[in-house]
Formats: sequence, C-alpha cells, structure tokens
Amino acid sequence: KGFNVLHPMGWDSFGLPAENAAIQNGAHPAEWTVKNIEYMKGQLKMLGLSYDWNREIASYKPEYYKWNQWIFKKMYENDLVYRKKSTVNWCPKCDTVLANEQVEDGKCWRHGDTDVVQKELTQWFFKITKYADELLKGHEEIKEGWPEKVITMQKNWIGKSFGTEISFDVEGYNEKLPMFTTRIDTIFGVTYCVIAPEHPMVAKILVEKPEVKKAVEDMKNEDIIARTAEGKEKNGIFTGRYVINPLNGKKIELWIADYVLMNYGTGAVMAVPAHDKRDFDFAKKYDLPIKIVINPIDKKTKKE
Repeated sequence: KGFNVLHPMGWDSFGLPAENAAIQNGAHPAEWTVKNIEYMKGQLKMLGLSYDWNREIASYKPEYYKWNQWIFKKMYENDLVYRKKSTVNWCPKCDTVLANEQVEDGKCWRHGDTDVVQKELTQWFFKITKYADELLKGHEEIKEGWPEKVITMQKNWIGKSFGTEISFDVEGYNEKLPMFTTRIDTIFGVTYCVIAPEHPMVAKILVEKPEVKKAVEDMKNEDIIARTAEGKEKNGIFTGRYVINPLNGKKIELWIADYVLMNYGTGAVMAVPAHDKRDFDFAKKYDLPIKIVINPIDKKTKKE
C-alpha cells in the first residue's frame, strides 16, 4: 500500500498459438499478430482505460524476448535449470502444452471441442525450490497487507514440505516403492498404498492387467486441479499387487488412484485412512481397512 506501481500493457503473442491462429486465417504470423494487437489496443482506448502506452511491450518482439533468453542463460550458468521427463497437459489441436489453469473441464480453453490429453515430454524446469526459504520469509513481510487466502495459495505453490521418505517392497517385482510422508508417526496405521496413474510402475501393471488401461488413461486425462479438489469423488483401481510395510512386515494392497499426483513427493502414498481425510474417503468407498493408531489425550476440565 502507498506505492506507485508500474503497470504496463503487455501482449502475450509469442509461440505456437499465435502461429496456429495465423495459419487458420491464411495470414503470416507477424502480420496477424500485429493486426490483432492494434485491434485490441483500439478497444482498450475506446473503453478509456488509462495506460502509459509509451511502456507497451509485446512478447514477440526481439527487444523483449532477448531478455527471456538472457535470464535463462544466467539461470543455466548458475545450475538453476534442469531437464527431465514430465507429464504435461497437451492440446492436440494447438499442438502445444497447456498450464493447469488453461484446462477447463478437461477441454482446451481455446476450443471447447478438444479433449486435453496427458503426454510425457522432456521439459526444462527452474529450480524454484532453491528459493523456497527466501520466498516463505518474504510472506512474513507482506502478511499484514495481503489476504490470508492469497498467501496460503502461494505457500502451497512453493510447496515446501517436511517429512520422511520410506520404501516399501513390492511383492513379486523385486523392487522397492519409495514414498514421501509428512506423518511417519502414523506408519502402523497404513492399510493400503496408492500410486498416481502417471507413476512408472503403472506400465508394468498394465502388462498384467490390460483391461484397466482405459480407466487409467481416463484418470491421467482428468484435469489436475479437479483431481485434488476438495469434495471430489476419488476413483481407484486395485493393481492385484501388494507391498510390504517395512516396520511391521504386513502385506497391504497397492492401488492406482486419481487423487495422487506424480508431481508431489514420489507419486506414491502410504494411505492412513484413520488420520487422513482423502485416504478415509477412498477407504470408505472401496471398503478398505481403517486402523486408528493415534488417539488424542483425554483432558479433564479444571474448575477455576
């Protein structure tokens, strides 16, 4: 509050969507992009919106994107970028990747007739986690002036979690399944384990159970945000495989479920339905065991 904020008008106009639009309209991408910017700029001026047009920017111009390239180069030189395979939202009509926010009810935001599919691609990533502590510290400085809801959303996006990684043996596969948990104290209450539909182990399972392939694909193609939305019904498939709890040696069922995401932790979850709401809902739906291992301490009210 109390500061003058620079608010230039910018045109997000660089990439395949602009090229595809030009192709559909039989025009050169450069000409089509400039024409549309001028048209939209005219509409904004007619509305009387007050922008400093001397500061106008457009992402298709070399004088703008050269700085994107410069920033990427500096991040690369400081070991702050890396490449890996990752599952992305893919629009077959746009022929490009979509952010989660650009997927609306499983459809591309540009054309409601096109189903978004999940595709594994090699991508560049920034090591945002290197800045997690600094970003969280910054939230303490602005918490008085920002809505609590916004700060909570940003903290969740930063995604720093404290917990334990523990491995379960997978019966019949001669391999271990690592899982991340923030509640290792509840491990004796694990009654089943869940992997994301994008998990690498799913490919092995589909060889044994090809009849569930369509159900797995439906899970993968579901909107990522919707999959974890509060109140959404959770869907799962029993793999026919079991994992072994490393602390008590008990054999428990291994499931594939849509409420587990590959981009959080290891993409595998030890489910403790007695002490986790999502696990509880899933266990009730599929009639899985629920074992209480932590009881609250009873406290007597002291009369003053």
